[in-house]
Amino acid sequence: MSDTTTTVSPEEEYRFPCEQCGANLRFTPGAKELTCTHCGHVQEIDLAAEGVDTEAPTREIDYTSMLAQLQRTADYEETRTVACPSCGAQTEFHESSQAARCPFCDTPVVKDTGTHRQIKPAAVISFVINEDAAREAMTKWLGRLWFAPNGLKEYARKGRQMAGIYVPYWTFDADTRTNYRGQRGDAYYETRTVVRDGKTQTQRVRKIRWRSVSGRVARFFDDILVLASKSLPKRYTDALEPWDLKALVPYQPGFLAGFDAEGYQVELPEGFDEARQIMDRIIRQDIRRDIGGDEQRISMVDTAISDVTFKHVLLPVWMAAYKFKGQTYRFVVNGQTGKVQGERPWSWVKITIAVVIALIAIGLAVYYGEVLQ
Repeated sequence: MSDTTTTVSPEEEYRFPCEQCGANLRFTPGAKELTCTHCGHVQEIDLAAEGVDTEAPTREIDYTSMLAQLQRTADYEETRTVACPSCGAQTEFHESSQAARCPFCDTPVVKDTGTHRQIKPAAVISFVINEDAAREAMTKWLGRLWFAPNGLKEYARKGRQMAGIYVPYWTFDADTRTNYRGQRGDAYYETRTVVRDGKTQTQRVRKIRWRSVSGRVARFFDDILVLASKSLPKRYTDALEPWDLKALVPYQPGFLAGFDAEGYQVELPEGFDEARQIMDRIIRQDIRRDIGGDEQRISMVDTAISDVTFKHVLLPVWMAAYKFKGQTYRFVVNGQTGKVQGERPWSWVKITIAVVIALIAIGLAVYYGEVLQ
């Protein structure tokens, strides 16, 4: 458990001018360095030289203390964000950008001047794959979808730039001790005599012998990951897992240079509620294994949870939102592994052709079957 006494930071503006020409620097995926978009000059991100605590990614913040003294203990940062009028995503845009398109749903948005006070991220997984690799992964994924429209595949291949977004997550640790009561079911078989079609037959009938049980299980949960965004359906972002959280490095603004970052929309208590649901499901699995037998019934679960800690982290996601024939299709690519998920598009022309071909094949099979008879 760590010391949770931190400071509230004032609003900070981070700019990354090139040492040689003064143009904007951009973080280079797969390397801890910044590259000039104008002259190609490379500047290394040296965490040690900048006095960054390299133990920060593994340092946890006490959850109970944070809730009790949120105003004094949180490490906050003021961020200028834009709220998308369509999907509600809170996205940080560059200071020089007054208008843009929402990376989550492709809706045009205009930058406002409001600030959003948030708990500062403790750690980040920087982008490993670049935009070209992300687009290639997405194109291959679309190519494996049989009934995707060819036009969308081509549009995605030649479409506008993908958006590199750092997506907010909470991670939670907790120590749990659970007392339970239930029943253990052991299978046994009885032989019965039955009459079928005038014939006497024997059959084995499965039955369960139940007995009451009670016990205790314990588990330490490490880095339960909870999405802190509401901008994309969880079925997409959850499917991007697993993430290698061992690759977390201390949060530095340099990793975000040239990329956007979404502010969290799931507050800390709400995130912990979801983490508890994940823990409870795993604990029930532990109980069933502890009960043993062929079947289990759980009648009482009493979990004591202690030493709850958390971190706020940012994970890299490439996003594409394409409007094709009036409909928006959204795709996400894990910026660490290249895994792709998205809204599956359908081509009703292809589906109709496939159905017609299938009906013709069935008709021919039936016809030749009758002829051969």
